[in-house]
Amino acid sequence: MAQPKMTAADHKLVSDAVAAAEAHSAGEIVTIVTARSDTYRDVALAWAAFAAFAALCALELGAGVTLPLIENLLGLWAFEWTPRAVLGLALVSGTLKFMTVYLVLRFTPLGLWLTPRRVRNARVRERALTCFRVGAESRTSGHTGVLIYLSLAEHRAEIIADAAIASKVSPETWGYAMKAMLDPLRQGHMAQGMAAAVGEVGKVLGQHFPRGKDDVNELPDRLIEV
Repeated sequence: MAQPKMTAADHKLVSDAVAAAEAHSAGEIVTIVTARSDTYRDVALAWAAFAAFAALCALELGAGVTLPLIENLLGLWAFEWTPRAVLGLALVSGTLKFMTVYLVLRFTPLGLWLTPRRVRNARVRERALTCFRVGAESRTSGHTGVLIYLSLAEHRAEIIADAAIASKVSPETWGYAMKAMLDPLRQGHMAQGMAAAVGEVGKVLGQHFPRGKDDVNELPDRLIEV
């Protein structure tokens, strides 16, 4: 299922929310939205290998039913199943099953559905950390960057803070921002959800890191789509 696109108005809504939040804080907020955090190619390969193995097991255990069925389907008369013929059938069956399952899982929503939740959550977290290291970590003079990361396909969000913020704010504090984001998201309002999360993060930053007179904007306010 294709994910909805962020419009210019959506981008402006989030960017304005970031600017408003940073107006009262020395913190810097980076917002990132991605359609999907990982391809899960390894998961598709694992399922495809399992399917191929299952096909070979079915051929072995049900040879008395499978071989006559293939003879009828192919219109074979008094066909002699030599070891070479059986091996060839096994190779064709296993290969077709492997390729079919792999392609289906790689290019349809079924692949994500069959990926264990803990794997999806870990991949989203890993991608968010990568984006944080590239776009926010240690990019500000006071180490006060915060990343709000939303992965649409996995229905998962992450909030990651730089060292100075993490030393004063416990991870549980971001729960309010998460809730503020998820409520609009459930109704399909991505930009409103991101803007709400930005507002809650801004309140925390304003409390612990008030804006100084000489403070400058060190990170972009715009919403980033990757």
